[in-house]
Amino acid sequence: MLPAKLQDVVDEFAGLPRDLQIEALLDYSRMVPPLPPHISADDLERVQECQTPFYAAVEVANDRTVTLHFDAPPEAPTTRGFAGILIAGLGGAPAEDVLATPDDFYTQMGLADAISPLRLRGMSAILARVKRQIRAHLAAALERSERPT
Repeated sequence: MLPAKLQDVVDEFAGLPRDLQIEALLDYSRMVPPLPPHISADDLERVQECQTPFYAAVEVANDRTVTLHFDAPPEAPTTRGFAGILIAGLGGAPAEDVLATPDDFYTQMGLADAISPLRLRGMSAILARVKRQIRAHLAAALERSERPT
């Protein structure tokens, strides 16, 4: 089961014809905000599987909600569109919900006819990197809480 906001995005794409899916993906590419000042280049991790230089950083708040930060060049609208989808669908979600999101959720969107398989695998790689960063944040928080004071 997908988080509700991500399910809404999936349903939106699944109900569109191919040409409108591309337009929707471009719309999502424009939703990726610039990196906030407190995120530096050192905080970003390159997603090597993406054809385009693509970087991700995840923050997990004390209440375990997730904030996603992505950096990709404007001339890579497909990849930026994937980032916009993840921000819209998973931003603010509990870490556990993001971790439970199937890596291939995008198959439900019906994008296979509009986007190359290589690019779709990039979306899976981005989500995998996000999950890895969330696990690292949660492990670090657990370690901090278990340290003797």
